Amino acid sequence: MRALAFILPAPLLVLLAGCHEPSHPLPRPPLPAQRVKLAMASTNAWIASEAVLGTVRPRLRATVEAKAAGRIESFPAVPGQRVQPGDLLALLDSREPRARLDSARATADQARRDRDRVARLVGQGAATPAELDAVDARLRVAEAAVSEAETMLGHARVTAPFAGTITRKHADVGDLATPGRPLVELEDPSRLRLEADVPEALVASVPLGSRMVVHAGADTRPIDATVSEVAPVADSISRTHLVKLDLPPLPGLRSGQFGRVAVPSGAADVLHVPRAALLRRGQLEFVMVADRGVARLRLVRSGMQDSGRVALLSGLAVGEQVVVSGLDNLRDGQPVEVEP
Repeated sequence: MRALAFILPAPLLVLLAGCHEPSHPLPRPPLPAQRVKLAMASTNAWIASEAVLGTVRPRLRATVEAKAAGRIESFPAVPGQRVQPGDLLALLDSREPRARLDSARATADQARRDRDRVARLVGQGAATPAELDAVDARLRVAEAAVSEAETMLGHARVTAPFAGTITRKHADVGDLATPGRPLVELEDPSRLRLEADVPEALVASVPLGSRMVVHAGADTRPIDATVSEVAPVADSISRTHLVKLDLPPLPGLRSGQFGRVAVPSGAADVLHVPRAALLRRGQLEFVMVADRGVARLRLVRSGMQDSGRVALLSGLAVGEQVVVSGLDNLRDGQPVEVEP
């Protein structure tokens, strides 16, 4: 070694000398006791449910068309506009129906004068009652023609049938409006419902008037909905029944949003714990089990969930105590003190 010391550099000698010294790591201080609340894992009847997808739609919607053909002269309707019953949506060219009305009124005036003249002649004995009946009939026909022409002239004004919001516009000024061609789409956004195609195996679980839990849009809060319609006949291709659920008026809820309804599919006894006891770290799920005054991290696998409980498929036994509060700073192996 004395000869080796002259050959090796000094830093390497220090390293070799340090390899012979035993390492003694400092002991970790004991973890302080953490005050927690516990809950017992138990088994109870759990109503299983299946999520059925649907779409939020208005309960009242209409595609407005013109009742008579005519060129569109004015189209004040704008998508997103709020309208009231009777508000003008489109105005058609009214020259032709107005001319027909003028002609019908002239014919009716002439028939009215003929009727008065024949009535005087009948009173003087110069005309027969049959002639009076004939001019009365012509007068009624002329008055009916006036009423028809007035109605056709009224069709030149396309108005809103109910209070709502214009969602789509299918024509513009200069287009030819005809019966059967949509002009605007109108819906009432204040009254919405979820329309879902429920499989025929589950339709018996959604009777009329029943209340069900719905999630719609980006909001994760559950919505209490009421079943208002159930199609009595199943679709021959998808084997589903169309079910409509009335939704309460809520901010942020709009027509066309995605939604889902939890349809009951059966009941079973399952092991469950409060949702507050479940910890997630990446794709893994854990609970803290209180074992003789010490917290132990336990790997579990969860199943169904509701507003306050989560079912556990593995990792826990009935009667074990899990930590439900004070989990933020709790570590595996740390002593726990149970809060009353």
